[in-house]
Amino acid sequence: MAINRDEVCIFIPTLNEAPTIGSLIKSFRDLGYNHILVMDGHSGDGTPDIARNEGATVRVQKGRGKGNAIIEAVQFIEEPYILMLDGDGTYLPEESDIMLEPLFAGADHVIGNRLVHPEPGALSRLNSFGNEVINYLFKVAHGRFLGDILSGYRAFTHTAICGMRLKEAGFEIETEMAVEAVRNNQNIVVVPVQYKMRPGTPTKLHPFKDGARIIVTLYRLARLSNPLFYFGFMGIIMSLIGAIIGIYVTVDWFHGIEHIPLTILTVLLITVGIQIFMLGVISDLLLSFNKEIRDEIQRLCPPEK
Repeated sequence: MAINRDEVCIFIPTLNEAPTIGSLIKSFRDLGYNHILVMDGHSGDGTPDIARNEGATVRVQKGRGKGNAIIEAVQFIEEPYILMLDGDGTYLPEESDIMLEPLFAGADHVIGNRLVHPEPGALSRLNSFGNEVINYLFKVAHGRFLGDILSGYRAFTHTAICGMRLKEAGFEIETEMAVEAVRNNQNIVVVPVQYKMRPGTPTKLHPFKDGARIIVTLYRLARLSNPLFYFGFMGIIMSLIGAIIGIYVTVDWFHGIEHIPLTILTVLLITVGIQIFMLGVISDLLLSFNKEIRDEIQRLCPPEK
């Protein structure tokens, strides 16, 4: 499928990427991409000036964080196709065709899987393990395995990104985009890409703090896409706590020791846990029914092209 580069916007969110942003933009321009948007997060190292000198359109975001950069950039993009990547030089412009070909063939959202071909040293063992865990949790919570939901190399149609209800301000935005793509039943394609070591500035990602926030976001967003997992997890944990306390109460009771308050707490925890779990079952049934109705409406009234 031929790629019309005039219909593509190269979107690069940046924060202090002076060592790499110039060569990155030049590479895209050499490849024939004329629409390059840099959304800068208040860099203090001259990143916006370097980007302008290389011919990119530069806008400074109002909020802070990568998520806000993506949310704010949508209103400025007019091209029907968007290729998004980080400005730190870890992704190759030469692989842009690999990312865009599925879009021009009819896909809605393309994710570049960096975990297939990372350069040695580009990902630490901790980062690799964390990515694998998060991808597995995403599959459990949202029912799809997308290879690398935290990838910063993505391509999507303007229609697809406008259909997402994005709210996350920071690094959780990639997780939210993957959740929204699945929730909207978008045609998602995963392609392998190379991942290079950062040649410029040190990473802004804090493995433990940001990893924990991503996992919490992944779980929280399951409330709408997989309520059985969301409520079921809470119900099972609460019931297990009640059961553990109940075992302790029972063992002491056989030794002639009574714990009336703990007995009441045990019953309450198990009862409430079961009720929360059942709420998840009912919510899941309602969600399935809603999806069937929506699919039937789309079948009877297909969108105009």
